[in-house]
Amino acid sequence: MKNNLWNILKKELREMFNDKKSLSMMLIIPVMIPLLVIGMSALFEAQTNKSIEEYNQIGFNYEMSEEEKKLAQDSGISVNYYENLEEIENAYQGGQIDLYVTKEDNLYTIHGDDNETTSYASSLVESYFNTYKEYLQTEYLTENNIASNDVINIINVQKDIKEADNFYASYITNYAFLFIIMAITVSATYPATDTTAGEKERGTLETLLTFPIKSKDIIIGKFLSVSLSSIITGLISFILMLISLVIVQDMFTIYEGANLMLPSASFIFALIVIIAYSLLISGLCIAIASKCKTFKEAQSALTPLTFISFFPGMIAFMINVKSSLLLALVPFLNFTLLFTDITAGNINILEIGLMLVSTIIIIGVTLYIIIKQYKSEKVLFLSLIHI
Repeated sequence: MKNNLWNILKKELREMFNDKKSLSMMLIIPVMIPLLVIGMSALFEAQTNKSIEEYNQIGFNYEMSEEEKKLAQDSGISVNYYENLEEIENAYQGGQIDLYVTKEDNLYTIHGDDNETTSYASSLVESYFNTYKEYLQTEYLTENNIASNDVINIINVQKDIKEADNFYASYITNYAFLFIIMAITVSATYPATDTTAGEKERGTLETLLTFPIKSKDIIIGKFLSVSLSSIITGLISFILMLISLVIVQDMFTIYEGANLMLPSASFIFALIVIIAYSLLISGLCIAIASKCKTFKEAQSALTPLTFISFFPGMIAFMINVKSSLLLALVPFLNFTLLFTDITAGNINILEIGLMLVSTIIIIGVTLYIIIKQYKSEKVLFLSLIHI
């Protein structure tokens, strides 16, 4: 059994690595990842440098006097008034304002998230409040004939700026992983198609079925060869992504203060996610392609799988979905969410374990179905020969 499996695996690997198209599929998307990372970083840098002074839309939940409005406008602030806290928070979440200020008695609080554009807006607001303080103090001194040494703080200002990871670093890493997903999927699609539907079309599969080799050995050999192709592509893509992140960290100021180097633990668990995805997509590609009679038919059947593997992660990024124990069981989505958390330094062993369990179950069921299919095809083919 072991010899048969090893012989099948050697045959598949020899054919795969002798096929120039298979090799090109393994490399074509990975080499695009550095271009993606550097290109998007340059675009973000250009946009930030060009428009940072436009981030001056500040919300206030209290009505300002004409003098206050004038001082705010002189500080470069565009004043936006909102009647209640819910309205102003919705405006901030919707991107209509860059920061917002709430007032309770004489306490003014500046609210926002920590990023480069918010930092600029915050400096405008702080400058305004410094000017406003000076204005109130001057008014108070004048009205009461008090010396400047006796002045106390008339108003108090505090900041409620939430610390966050570097937005650009997270964004680039997330979308680079989507390209890794795409690269792995493409690298699995071609060899899976060629080793199943391609062999049927060429008539070599029928020849293979006549040999005294168990269907299980044939399928596992094909699965391992396609998986190896996917894993190699995933590793190349991941390494190129890390190299690209190191390069852009020194090239662009948008990553100032961010650490784009992965800790060793994050590196290891990120590899686990990549390998798990490679194994899953390889099994699914073989399962789908095995149902097809021609190479072209298999290619058409596998096209939707490329989008299914890619879009859940993209949608999750767009609506800011967070990982959970339940989502760790959801195929495709779990890989993206876990990779995002892992690269951010948030490693949840239980979620990773659930992802591995669900992946192993899906792969096991998939291979079992394919083996049963090949057994029936082998019986049918051998019976036709005897006739």
